[in-house]
Amino acid sequence: MRPTDFAVLLTRYLSQYLPAQRNLSRQTIQSYRDTFKLLLRFCQAEYGWSPENITLAQIDRSCIESFLDWIETARNCSVATRNQRLAALKSFFRWISYEAPEHLETMQRVLGIAWKKTGQPEMVYLTANAVEALLAQPDRTTPAGRRDATLLALLYDTGARVQELVDLRVRDVRLESPAVVTLTGKGRKKRSVPLMTATADLVAAYLEEKHLTRAEFMDHPLFYNRQRHALTRWGVTYVLQKYVARAKVKAPGAFPEVVSPHLLRHSKAMHLLQAGVNLIYIRDLLGHSDVTTTEIYARADAEMKRRALESTRIPGIDVVPGSWTSDAGLMEWLTSLGARPL
Repeated sequence: MRPTDFAVLLTRYLSQYLPAQRNLSRQTIQSYRDTFKLLLRFCQAEYGWSPENITLAQIDRSCIESFLDWIETARNCSVATRNQRLAALKSFFRWISYEAPEHLETMQRVLGIAWKKTGQPEMVYLTANAVEALLAQPDRTTPAGRRDATLLALLYDTGARVQELVDLRVRDVRLESPAVVTLTGKGRKKRSVPLMTATADLVAAYLEEKHLTRAEFMDHPLFYNRQRHALTRWGVTYVLQKYVARAKVKAPGAFPEVVSPHLLRHSKAMHLLQAGVNLIYIRDLLGHSDVTTTEIYARADAEMKRRALESTRIPGIDVVPGSWTSDAGLMEWLTSLGARPL
């Protein structure tokens, strides 16, 4: 059976364009793939279309909008997940606009589908005391405890994404002063992140104990399981949650209900910001492509300061609730204090 235009283009997109031209990671490509698997499942269930017979003309705006509604209603997914699936589809159809311009009108209609608005989630992070309590949980008298202590310290200290941590190889660690670790982030972009002395000492001792300092182990995973395969993302999550459970017993109320590896990344960023570190440096450390992404931490910090001020009543001055992040809000606040207009 001759493949349809949709099948040909989708195969080229996933197997050639994304890995070769966009240089996306395997995990990102899998996320895109999962979007199209859901789309094909939807088309078969709702329209009776066999996946191998679907053509590009059938995947029009009406079909995509129905698919997005199905994600929310039938699968009970969040608005954020809906927008994530839409982003993957738009990327595909934007590419098709160049590869198959005869479908340009249909593609433009799909690209015109609006994002669904969602509320900005509250920034959750661990306090410095909570991080300290967490890092104190591994039993450093045992090899497993020493490995876990090194893993958690490195995850927090570098602000790494969990995939960046599991992708680390021995050659990515340089312990000569200044100690740095090279992380490979989204789009295969590499960045060097400095290590604090305490973390560097843990890593050095770990490498010695695991005999990973020899040249033949330079490409060996830094953290691995009993089969000497690199730890998975789920393996790192399991290690983290094991010690979070212990820390919650010793420090009740210090931890949110859910603690993920990404929460340590948020915590590192917030702690740097609160210590007065410039946003540009935090952006580079986290591997953000645009500082506007990093600004979510500044906005969260400003909001927390505003709440703290509002909860404190200064005698003779009534603090007016409002945003402290805009000139208009500041002028209104000054006016409320009885300041004369300039």
